[in-house]
Amino acid sequence: MTFRPDLDPVGGSLLLSALVALLPLATIFVTLGALRWKAHVAGLTALAVSLVVAVLAFKMPVGLALLSATEGAVFGLFPIVWIVFTAIVLYQVTVVSGRFEDLRAVFNIISDDPRVQAILIAFCFGGLLEALAGFGAPVAITGVMLMAVGFSALRAATVVLLANTAPVAFGAIAIPIITAGNLTKIPYTEIGAYVGHQTPVLAMFVPLFLVFLADGRRGLRQTWPIALVTGVAFAVAQWISATWVSVELTDIIASLVGLAAAVVMLRLWQPEGRDAALERMSEEKREERAGMTEEQRAQLPSSSDAPAATHLAPSRIAMALFPYLLVIVIFSLSKLVSPIKAWLASTDVKVRWPGLDGHVLNAAGKVNGSTVYTFQWLSSPGTMLLISTVIIALVYRVSARDTARQLTETAHKLRFSILTIASVLSLAYVMNLSGQTITIGTWIAGTGAAFAFFSPVLGWLGTAVTGSDTSANALFATLQQTAAKHAGIDPTLLVAANTSGGVVGKMVSPQNLTIAATAVGLLGRESEILRRVIWWSLGLLVVLCLLVGLQSTPVLAWMLP
Repeated sequence: MTFRPDLDPVGGSLLLSALVALLPLATIFVTLGALRWKAHVAGLTALAVSLVVAVLAFKMPVGLALLSATEGAVFGLFPIVWIVFTAIVLYQVTVVSGRFEDLRAVFNIISDDPRVQAILIAFCFGGLLEALAGFGAPVAITGVMLMAVGFSALRAATVVLLANTAPVAFGAIAIPIITAGNLTKIPYTEIGAYVGHQTPVLAMFVPLFLVFLADGRRGLRQTWPIALVTGVAFAVAQWISATWVSVELTDIIASLVGLAAAVVMLRLWQPEGRDAALERMSEEKREERAGMTEEQRAQLPSSSDAPAATHLAPSRIAMALFPYLLVIVIFSLSKLVSPIKAWLASTDVKVRWPGLDGHVLNAAGKVNGSTVYTFQWLSSPGTMLLISTVIIALVYRVSARDTARQLTETAHKLRFSILTIASVLSLAYVMNLSGQTITIGTWIAGTGAAFAFFSPVLGWLGTAVTGSDTSANALFATLQQTAAKHAGIDPTLLVAANTSGGVVGKMVSPQNLTIAATAVGLLGRESEILRRVIWWSLGLLVVLCLLVGLQSTPVLAWMLP
């Protein structure tokens, strides 16, 4: 049996069809944000709703709907869970070795102010990790690093999720933009240049938002110069690189320039209020731990509350930075050296999903390519992180037994996260293959010339559902292109807007929320994190909608390349 999605299954009302298609998303946001259910329960409930909608409203055969869910679950396990798992194991190995305390000291040498460290770790270093790895690895790694320098678990999760917005569009060597280019046949360098004239406007202010999240208005008042300098340096570098240098290297260049600007600024100026900020954070951390059960405290990442050293020998600094320099080197080789990149890609195994491949068409009547699962057993960022972990364990002289124990303990700790991520990706696949997602997008795209103001919403929605800006572009890039042509708007602008919209949608993705919660030891408290970041996400989305809408008019058309 072959299934072709009907964009208006309710009949005669695209609006009503779109509202029905939105039920699974409404379910997950209401159960997580309002009812405060456990993330895995919310995910499974929303999955069930998506299956009911797919079968009853969109007339998808039950067998195909269930097979769509299984493919999504497997994709959630590999590569998504695999990346999170290996990122946390890497961190745990550094803790067991005792070297992680030296890393705390390295950041203390640059600045012993935790609010500045939030910028250096979550924004600059996190941006570098997003540039190379993506897929949740920056959130997992930088979240535990912030806890190590004094942040409470909930504040660390919130900060890293907001910080992860700035580099997402150009993440994993610009794969979201390259994907959009491949689908629309618009040169990806042109799309990247347009994105480079949108996301830097947000990135410029992200460090200011981070210090506000870290220490409120007082922290913003005391640290705004370093936050502004870092944000402006990152944004200018992102703008220049995306436009004239290299789309693929944009985030690498921007993160390093932002870090360098911060270091130079700190040589010339130091913020006030460091001791008071540390005391407030310590008190918050004590209160957070006091409110936890013994089981919840056991989920927290291993770290020491002892003050970090203020002086280190150069050899110890090098060894402390070794794991992360190694990650950068390995990912750079695998992503930037063409022969290695091609060889790794050649090891991927394409699996035509049994019973599904060839039986599901897209809205245009062509065979849906999403039914072919790619098993990246060697080229996955998770495998790169595992290779890094093995090398780190050897260099740090962590025994095979201790390394194996970290593997098993992390797997046990992640058991509910695994279920959550698998259910969310199942939900995404069911919605995509049954036509629910494209129905929502088509309805939004029906606003005519005003669509320019709403186009980032599609990217936000796609990333919120799938947890991936790349997937959001795979869903909506061609729709944006078609809608733009019908409305007389520059297609490149709206395809870029889809990518930029995904940037601010990632922080509310259930998948990313679970990654953050798991990394900092707050499994089951994803709803608390969501309530802290949802308004940031929506606020930035409104700003982006206004920016793109005005770029489609003479008011801000001058901003475009």
